[in-house]
This record gives sequence, structure tokens and C-alpha cells, in this order.
Amino acid sequence: MEKLHTKLGKDVDSKKINPFTAHHKFLIVGGGTAGITVAAQLIKKLKKTDVAIIEPSEVHYYQPMWTFNGAGVLNKEKSQRLMKNVMPKNAVWIKDRVTEFEPERNVVVTASGDFYSYEYLIVAPGIQIDWDAIPGLAENIGSKGICSIYCYRHIDYVNECIQNMNGGTALFTQPNTKFKCGGAPQKIMYLSSDIWKKKGILDKIDVQFTSAGSVIFGVKEVAEALGPVVDRYNVDVKLLHNLKAIKADEKIAVYEILKDGKPVDEVEIKYDMLHVTPPQSSPDFIKHSPLSDAEGWVDVDKHTLQHNKYQNIFSLGDAGSTPNAKTGASVRKQSKVVTGNIISLLKTGKLDSSLSYDGYGSCPLITGFGKLILAEFDYDKKITPSLPINQMKERASMYYMKKDLLPLMYWHGMLKGRA
Repeated sequence: MEKLHTKLGKDVDSKKINPFTAHHKFLIVGGGTAGITVAAQLIKKLKKTDVAIIEPSEVHYYQPMWTFNGAGVLNKEKSQRLMKNVMPKNAVWIKDRVTEFEPERNVVVTASGDFYSYEYLIVAPGIQIDWDAIPGLAENIGSKGICSIYCYRHIDYVNECIQNMNGGTALFTQPNTKFKCGGAPQKIMYLSSDIWKKKGILDKIDVQFTSAGSVIFGVKEVAEALGPVVDRYNVDVKLLHNLKAIKADEKIAVYEILKDGKPVDEVEIKYDMLHVTPPQSSPDFIKHSPLSDAEGWVDVDKHTLQHNKYQNIFSLGDAGSTPNAKTGASVRKQSKVVTGNIISLLKTGKLDSSLSYDGYGSCPLITGFGKLILAEFDYDKKITPSLPINQMKERASMYYMKKDLLPLMYWHGMLKGRA
């Protein structure tokens, strides 16, 4: 690698572009859950080692809390920490953003025009929220009854909308794209419905779950367990309904009706409250890079998380091409595979054959106050419980684990390289 680095330095300089700003043994793109966790594990396992993280944000968010924030259970400020306070000690924080990858040269280019070379690259920039993909959404989110727990800035407006509902129609959408936290569109709907039920006004509100999907949940056992929950709140489930546009001034949601993945019809639904789970995709700088697959995600082996072309590049978290649920629990499992394989490569020149990511994902489905169905499953949509309990049963214990215990495990476990 050092010889390659020397050669690369000469090649880049010869093109009369910026010389290398710095070289790092491990360079991580992204300071979210995946990036910080991997950095902390590498530093913990390799002791004094050279790890750098490229991340422009000043604030780090624990996004799984946003459902509770939107429902008014917890203040949204509890979900954030200053980035400088979650960066692992001994990691170099490069406060910039990546714009280009040059994997043949082991180089990334940043928005500042700086060039960083590496021995190993870990790509973990998260997912991109495409607010502009739905006409009428970006310019009206946080007003006119349009809300979303996917927008930290307007989370308080979600609770405002819930509390202001005294009757009418409440729509909760799910897009036809991949998106983070597959259960979130339903979690906020069930909490909202429970609030209205406790107020004694649920029978005055037409709660509709409009999903572009063909089933309410992709794992059969979970979908069946959600049936009684849907019935309890009298939710009108409209599948194969993809939100296409919003006529905000008229409070009309425009949907395309799907068949075999293609729109075959269109319908308009009047609403009083519209909770939107926005379309999401791989970040643009990933889509347009040599690292991406045909769909724009970082092209990795779904078990080893190693790039399918570049052996010294790994990816985990939401930006990877792995077909698992995009959750923090997935990152917890993926991080051990990534760090283990990198260390094995470093020491033996080969991947660790005992390490394989099986697609594990966890979706703690909040079904009301003090109620939660803990869904854990793998690539084959097979239930993979961590605890010896019937996970398809609503439990108060799992609700409080989600609300109180998991945030502590996140801040003091995962981000410290301990979980």
C-alpha cells in the first residue's frame, strides 16, 4: 500500500492538481451511526491506529428517537449530540464532504478541493432524503397540515398536527423507494391513533395508511401480528398507493395506483393531516461514482460487505447495496463484519471466513403507548429473535427498552465501539 501511495502521490501531482492534503490508513466517509461505530471499533481493536472521518455536520442525531419526538413523548433535543462529542478519541475529524472517489488511485476528493489518500476506505454516508421528488412537499413541509418525523427541523409540527386533529382524515404515507427504518411510517400512525383514542375522538378521524407496497410489512409473521393493531385503530389500509404530488393549498394528496410496479391510475384524497415518509435514495455523490451499482448504491458483497471491485473498500449502513432493512440494528451487526474483515485483511491478506452478515435487521414496531412488537429478521425474512420470547406479541417491556434503554446503548455502547 505504501508503494502504491507513493506512486499515487506522484501521479496526482503530475496532473497539476492539489497535492494530497493527508494520507490515512483508514478513511471513513460519513460520521453517522455506521461511520462512528466502525471508527470506534477500529481504534478499540487496533489501539493506536490512524483513523480519519470525513463528515461536514456539526450535530449527530439518534434518529430512532424521532418517532417518540414527533408523538410528544420526548423532546427532540434529546436525540442530538454535538459531533465533536461523539467523535472517537484519537480519530481525525475532517470537517468537509466528499464529492468524488478515485478508487484506482486510493483517493477521495472533498468539496474544499482537498485530496485524501487511504489504505482502506469505509463508505458510510447514510441515505439521501429526496424532498423535491414529490411536487408540493419540499416547499410546504412543516405547514398546512403536512408533517414528517424524517425532518428534525419540523418534528415539533408533527405533534402539533396530532394534537390539533379533532376530526377529519389523517393520511400516513410510505414511498415506493427504499427508506430508512421500515416501520417508522406505521409507528407514528399507531402512536397518533392511540393519542386520539385516549382523547375519545378516534371514531371521528379517518386514519388511512397509504403505502406503495403490496403488503403492510415484508415479513409474513409481522404482517399478521399487525392485523389486530390495524383493527384496534380502525385504520384504512390502502396498498399500492404511491404519493405522487401534494396540492397543499387545497389539502389534497395525489396518488398513483400501482400494478406490477407501474402506475395504472391516479386518485386524489382530501386530508386534514398528512404525514409523509419521503422518497429516499443513495446520495448523489455515490450514485455518480465508480463505487455504485446499477441502482446507485455502493456495490458490495452482501455477506462480506467488501466492494465487489475494489478490495480495500467496504461499505455499511444505508448507502450499501445490501438488501436488508436500513436500521441502526443492522449497522450494529454489519460493523463487526467490516472491522473484522479489514483487520483480517491487514494481518493475513485475506477476509475472515468466519464473518458473514446474514441480513439481520431489527424493527421495534411501536403499536401504541406502552406497546411494542419487536421484529428481528434476516435476508430470507426469517424471524431471528435475540430473546427467548414470542416477538409477535405486544409488550410493554419492549416499549420501554426502545424508549429508555436503546438510546443509552447507542450513545454509550455502539458509538464507543462496545456493541
